[in-house]
Amino acid sequence: MSRTPFLRRALVGLAAGAALAIAVPLAASAHVTVNPDTATPGSYATVNFRVPTESETASTVKLEVTLPTDTPLSAVLVQPVPGWTATVEKGALPAPVEVDGNTLTDAALKIVWQADPGVGIGQDQFQVFSAVLGPVPDTGHVVLPAAQTYSDGSVVDWAATPDEVAADDTLEPAPVLYINDTPPTGAHSHGTASAAPSHEHDAGEASASGSASDSSGVALGLSIAALIVAAAGAVLGALALSRRPKRS
Repeated sequence: MSRTPFLRRALVGLAAGAALAIAVPLAASAHVTVNPDTATPGSYATVNFRVPTESETASTVKLEVTLPTDTPLSAVLVQPVPGWTATVEKGALPAPVEVDGNTLTDAALKIVWQADPGVGIGQDQFQVFSAVLGPVPDTGHVVLPAAQTYSDGSVVDWAATPDEVAADDTLEPAPVLYINDTPPTGAHSHGTASAAPSHEHDAGEASASGSASDSSGVALGLSIAALIVAAAGAVLGALALSRRPKRS
């Protein structure tokens, strides 16, 4: 029997295994996240929203992050991003809230990053949008729902709370800033930004970049390991077939 069909099957299996090894970790991490995802009560935290584009036909042109109204933030600053217009939308709270001895009736409700004409986050790309939020409320965690708009008009709402995701992992998870609560197992847990949004801003960005590298590094490592195992299996199989005596 010819060894060619066996070798062909081995190569096809290797290709399929490689594609699966790469696709699974990337798909698992392709959602809007906030980094670092932990903060200290009372601090002014520098946070970075990492936005990947999953669409194969459209680019990301808008990101809207909804801020909490039950634990409002009295200070919200955004870092300019070339090619994007950042707006902090403010308005009346549903009910007055005491913050550091002051009664707030109005606060920042939403941050909107809008791409300029001709600008967008393309396929296999991501963008980081930075903001300073504070003072961080003394609470368990803060959910920061994000709406990602594509150039074709479609919108992905990353709005599911941790409890909702725990009950149904097919839901789109919202970015979550953990304060007194411990991030769930498997979530990124990083250092918090410090209390002043000046020189410390760079430290916050460095922390976010480190967290992105950590998560990407884990995914890449798993992919490489899977590829090595698959390649080794294919090579051993080919060697075994080549050593089999030919039938007369």
